[in-house]
Amino acid sequence: MARKFFVGGNWKCNGTIDHVKKIVTMLNESEVPSEDIVEVVVSPPFVFLPLVKALLRSDFAIAAQNCWVRRGGAFTGEISAEMLVNLGIPWVILGHSERRSLLGESNDFVADKVGYALSQGLMVIACVGETLEQREAGSTMDVVAAQTKAIAEKITHWTNIVLAYEPVWAIGTGKVATPAQAQEVHVGLRKWLSEYVSSEVASSTRIIYGGSVNAANCKELAAQPDVDGFLVGGASLKPEFVVIIKSATVKSSD
Repeated sequence: MARKFFVGGNWKCNGTIDHVKKIVTMLNESEVPSEDIVEVVVSPPFVFLPLVKALLRSDFAIAAQNCWVRRGGAFTGEISAEMLVNLGIPWVILGHSERRSLLGESNDFVADKVGYALSQGLMVIACVGETLEQREAGSTMDVVAAQTKAIAEKITHWTNIVLAYEPVWAIGTGKVATPAQAQEVHVGLRKWLSEYVSSEVASSTRIIYGGSVNAANCKELAAQPDVDGFLVGGASLKPEFVVIIKSATVKSSD
Protein backbone atom coordinates (compact mmCIF):
# COMPACT_ATOMS: atom_id res chain seq x y z
CA MET A 1 0.00 0.00 0.00
CA ALA A 2 1.41 3.38 -1.02
CA ARG A 3 1.68 5.81 1.89
CA LYS A 4 1.12 9.44 0.94
CA PHE A 5 4.06 11.65 1.94
CA PHE A 6 3.21 13.87 4.93
CA VAL A 7 4.89 17.15 5.87
CA GLY A 8 3.93 18.87 9.09
CA GLY A 9 5.15 22.29 10.18
CA ASN A 10 5.24 22.84 13.94
CA TRP A 11 5.52 26.58 14.58
CA LYS A 12 5.85 25.96 18.33
CA CYS A 13 5.56 29.09 20.53
CA ASN A 14 6.50 31.58 17.82
CA GLY A 15 4.88 34.38 15.88
CA THR A 16 2.99 37.65 15.88
CA ILE A 17 -0.03 38.50 13.75
CA ASP A 18 2.20 40.17 11.15
CA HIS A 19 4.72 37.33 11.16
CA VAL A 20 1.99 34.71 10.81
CA LYS A 21 0.46 36.59 7.88
CA LYS A 22 3.86 36.68 6.16
CA ILE A 23 4.37 32.92 6.64
CA VAL A 24 0.90 32.16 5.28
CA THR A 25 1.44 34.45 2.29
CA MET A 26 4.72 32.68 1.55
CA LEU A 27 2.98 29.29 1.71
CA ASN A 28 0.02 30.45 -0.38
CA GLU A 29 2.31 31.71 -3.13
CA SER A 30 4.53 28.64 -3.22
CA GLU A 31 4.44 25.99 -5.90
CA VAL A 32 4.39 22.53 -4.34
CA PRO A 33 3.50 19.00 -5.49
CA SER A 34 -0.19 18.19 -5.73
CA GLU A 35 -2.32 16.81 -2.91
CA ASP A 36 -2.13 13.29 -4.32
CA ILE A 37 1.67 13.37 -3.78
CA VAL A 38 2.01 15.19 -0.46
CA GLU A 39 -0.21 16.10 2.49
CA VAL A 40 0.80 19.35 4.18
CA VAL A 41 -0.31 20.35 7.68
CA VAL A 42 0.85 23.46 9.55
CA SER A 43 0.54 23.92 13.29
CA PRO A 44 0.39 27.51 14.59
CA PRO A 45 0.01 28.46 18.24
CA PHE A 46 -3.58 28.24 19.52
CA VAL A 47 -4.18 32.00 19.39
CA PHE A 48 -3.47 32.11 15.64
CA LEU A 49 -5.55 29.09 14.60
CA PRO A 50 -8.59 31.08 13.37
CA LEU A 51 -6.39 33.59 11.53
CA VAL A 52 -4.43 30.89 9.73
CA LYS A 53 -7.60 28.93 8.96
CA ALA A 54 -9.11 32.02 7.35
CA LEU A 55 -6.07 32.81 5.19
CA LEU A 56 -4.33 29.52 4.37
CA ARG A 57 -4.67 27.83 0.98
CA SER A 58 -7.30 25.10 0.87
CA ASP A 59 -4.92 22.26 -0.03
CA PHE A 60 -2.99 22.70 3.25
CA ALA A 61 -4.55 21.61 6.55
CA ILE A 62 -4.08 22.91 10.10
CA ALA A 63 -3.13 21.21 13.36
CA ALA A 64 -3.24 22.38 16.95
CA GLN A 65 -0.10 21.76 19.00
CA ASN A 66 -1.87 20.07 21.90
CA CYS A 67 -5.28 19.42 23.46
CA TRP A 68 -6.64 18.35 26.82
CA VAL A 69 -6.99 14.70 27.81
CA ARG A 70 -10.77 14.73 28.26
CA ARG A 71 -13.86 16.88 27.86
CA GLY A 72 -13.40 20.53 28.75
CA GLY A 73 -14.40 22.12 32.05
CA ALA A 74 -12.48 23.44 35.05
CA PHE A 75 -9.05 23.07 33.46
CA THR A 76 -7.60 26.57 33.36
CA GLY A 77 -5.32 27.21 30.42
CA GLU A 78 -6.24 24.06 28.51
CA ILE A 79 -7.89 23.63 25.11
CA SER A 80 -10.29 20.74 24.56
CA ALA A 81 -10.58 18.48 21.54
CA GLU A 82 -14.21 19.61 21.25
CA MET A 83 -13.08 23.23 20.87
CA LEU A 84 -10.74 22.27 18.03
CA VAL A 85 -13.51 20.37 16.28
CA ASN A 86 -15.80 23.39 16.74
CA LEU A 87 -13.16 25.62 15.13
CA GLY A 88 -12.83 23.24 12.20
CA ILE A 89 -9.25 22.24 13.03
CA PRO A 90 -8.78 18.66 11.77
CA TRP A 91 -5.37 17.71 13.26
CA VAL A 92 -3.58 17.87 16.60
CA ILE A 93 0.02 17.14 17.63
CA LEU A 94 0.24 15.06 20.82
CA GLY A 95 3.14 13.75 22.86
CA HIS A 96 5.78 16.13 21.56
CA SER A 97 9.01 15.64 23.49
CA GLU A 98 8.97 19.24 24.70
CA ARG A 99 5.70 18.52 26.48
CA ARG A 100 6.89 15.14 27.71
CA SER A 101 10.09 16.62 29.18
CA LEU A 102 9.12 20.16 30.20
CA LEU A 103 5.58 19.42 31.40
CA GLY A 104 6.04 15.85 32.59
CA GLU A 105 3.55 14.20 30.23
CA SER A 106 3.89 10.45 30.73
CA ASN A 107 3.41 7.72 28.14
CA ASP A 108 0.00 6.87 29.62
CA PHE A 109 -1.11 10.50 29.73
CA VAL A 110 -0.13 11.02 26.10
CA ALA A 111 -1.91 7.79 25.15
CA ASP A 112 -5.07 8.95 26.94
CA LYS A 113 -4.89 12.22 25.00
CA VAL A 114 -4.51 10.38 21.70
CA GLY A 115 -7.46 8.13 22.45
CA TYR A 116 -9.71 11.00 23.46
CA ALA A 117 -8.75 13.21 20.50
CA LEU A 118 -9.48 10.37 18.07
CA SER A 119 -12.82 9.70 19.77
CA GLN A 120 -13.83 13.30 19.06
CA GLY A 121 -12.98 13.02 15.38
CA LEU A 122 -9.56 14.65 15.34
CA MET A 123 -6.63 13.23 13.41
CA VAL A 124 -3.45 12.89 15.47
CA ILE A 125 0.27 13.36 14.89
CA ALA A 126 1.56 11.22 17.77
CA CYS A 127 5.20 11.83 18.70
CA VAL A 128 7.72 9.34 20.06
CA GLY A 129 11.46 9.58 20.55
CA GLU A 130 14.45 8.93 22.78
CA THR A 131 16.90 11.20 24.62
CA LEU A 132 20.63 11.22 23.92
CA GLU A 133 21.28 9.26 27.13
CA GLN A 134 18.78 6.60 26.06
CA ARG A 135 20.33 6.34 22.60
CA GLU A 136 23.85 6.04 24.02
CA ALA A 137 22.60 3.34 26.39
CA GLY A 138 21.31 1.37 23.40
CA SER A 139 17.68 1.58 24.51
CA THR A 140 16.21 3.59 21.61
CA MET A 141 13.84 0.86 20.42
CA ASP A 142 12.76 -0.02 23.97
CA VAL A 143 11.82 3.62 24.59
CA VAL A 144 9.91 4.25 21.36
CA ALA A 145 8.23 0.83 21.57
CA ALA A 146 7.00 1.62 25.09
CA GLN A 147 5.68 5.00 23.94
CA THR A 148 3.92 3.38 20.98
CA LYS A 149 2.60 0.49 23.09
CA ALA A 150 0.91 2.92 25.48
CA ILE A 151 -0.92 4.50 22.53
CA ALA A 152 -1.81 1.13 20.98
CA GLU A 153 -3.48 0.04 24.22
CA LYS A 154 -5.86 3.02 24.14
CA ILE A 155 -7.01 2.93 20.52
CA THR A 156 -8.67 0.50 18.12
CA HIS A 157 -8.13 2.18 14.76
CA TRP A 158 -4.91 3.63 13.32
CA THR A 159 -6.42 5.21 10.20
CA ASN A 160 -6.27 8.75 11.61
CA ILE A 161 -2.83 8.56 13.21
CA VAL A 162 0.52 9.66 11.84
CA LEU A 163 3.42 8.47 14.00
CA ALA A 164 6.26 10.99 14.31
CA TYR A 165 9.68 9.72 15.35
CA GLU A 166 11.56 12.63 16.86
CA PRO A 167 14.88 11.83 18.55
CA VAL A 168 14.99 14.33 21.39
CA TRP A 169 18.70 14.92 20.91
CA ALA A 170 18.07 16.16 17.36
CA ILE A 171 15.25 18.62 18.06
CA GLY A 172 16.39 22.22 17.71
CA THR A 173 20.00 21.24 18.29
CA GLY A 174 21.21 21.29 14.71
CA LYS A 175 22.06 17.62 15.11
CA VAL A 176 20.13 15.28 12.87
CA ALA A 177 19.78 11.53 12.77
CA THR A 178 21.57 10.15 9.75
CA PRO A 179 19.28 8.73 7.09
CA ALA A 180 20.41 5.26 8.18
CA GLN A 181 19.62 5.99 11.85
CA ALA A 182 16.17 7.32 10.96
CA GLN A 183 15.43 4.37 8.68
CA GLU A 184 16.56 1.91 11.36
CA VAL A 185 14.09 3.27 13.95
CA HIS A 186 11.27 3.59 11.41
CA VAL A 187 11.77 -0.04 10.39
CA GLY A 188 11.78 -1.00 14.07
CA LEU A 189 8.52 0.85 14.69
CA ARG A 190 6.91 -0.74 11.64
CA LYS A 191 8.06 -4.16 12.81
CA TRP A 192 6.58 -3.47 16.26
CA LEU A 193 3.26 -2.46 14.72
CA SER A 194 3.27 -5.62 12.60
CA GLU A 195 3.92 -7.86 15.59
CA TYR A 196 1.67 -6.21 18.16
CA VAL A 197 -1.08 -4.51 16.15
CA SER A 198 -1.37 -5.92 12.63
CA SER A 199 0.57 -6.19 9.40
CA GLU A 200 -2.06 -4.01 7.71
CA VAL A 201 -1.58 -1.20 10.24
CA ALA A 202 2.20 -1.57 9.92
CA SER A 203 2.14 -1.20 6.15
CA SER A 204 -0.41 1.64 6.03
CA THR A 205 0.59 3.85 8.98
CA ARG A 206 2.76 6.78 8.03
CA ILE A 207 5.88 7.15 10.16
CA ILE A 208 7.46 10.56 9.74
CA TYR A 209 10.78 11.93 10.99
CA GLY A 210 11.37 15.10 13.00
CA GLY A 211 14.58 16.56 14.31
CA SER A 212 16.44 19.43 12.62
CA VAL A 213 15.03 18.64 9.17
CA ASN A 214 16.04 21.32 6.69
CA ALA A 215 16.45 22.04 2.99
CA ALA A 216 19.93 20.49 2.94
CA ASN A 217 19.08 17.08 4.41
CA CYS A 218 15.42 16.50 3.49
CA LYS A 219 15.91 14.74 0.15
CA GLU A 220 18.33 12.16 1.51
CA LEU A 221 16.04 11.48 4.47
CA ALA A 222 12.96 11.30 2.20
CA ALA A 223 14.67 8.69 0.06
CA GLN A 224 14.64 6.20 2.94
CA PRO A 225 11.92 3.61 2.25
CA ASP A 226 10.29 3.80 5.68
CA VAL A 227 10.49 7.59 6.14
CA ASP A 228 7.03 8.77 5.08
CA GLY A 229 7.55 12.47 5.60
CA PHE A 230 8.59 15.02 8.21
CA LEU A 231 7.50 16.99 11.24
CA VAL A 232 9.47 20.20 10.81
CA GLY A 233 10.21 22.69 13.58
CA GLY A 234 12.24 25.87 13.04
CA ALA A 235 12.52 25.44 9.28
CA SER A 236 8.72 25.52 8.95
CA LEU A 237 8.85 29.24 9.74
CA LYS A 238 11.15 29.89 6.78
CA PRO A 239 10.96 29.67 2.97
CA GLU A 240 12.97 26.44 3.11
CA PHE A 241 9.80 24.71 4.34
CA VAL A 242 8.67 24.78 0.71
CA VAL A 243 11.87 22.94 -0.29
CA ILE A 244 11.10 20.31 2.34
CA ILE A 245 7.55 19.89 1.01
CA LYS A 246 8.98 19.42 -2.48
CA SER A 247 11.17 16.55 -1.25
CA ALA A 248 7.98 14.43 -1.50
CA THR A 249 8.80 14.07 -5.19
CA VAL A 250 11.67 11.79 -4.21
CA LYS A 251 9.02 9.20 -3.32
CA SER A 252 6.74 9.82 -6.30
CA SER A 253 9.62 9.34 -8.72
CA ASP A 254 10.55 5.93 -7.31
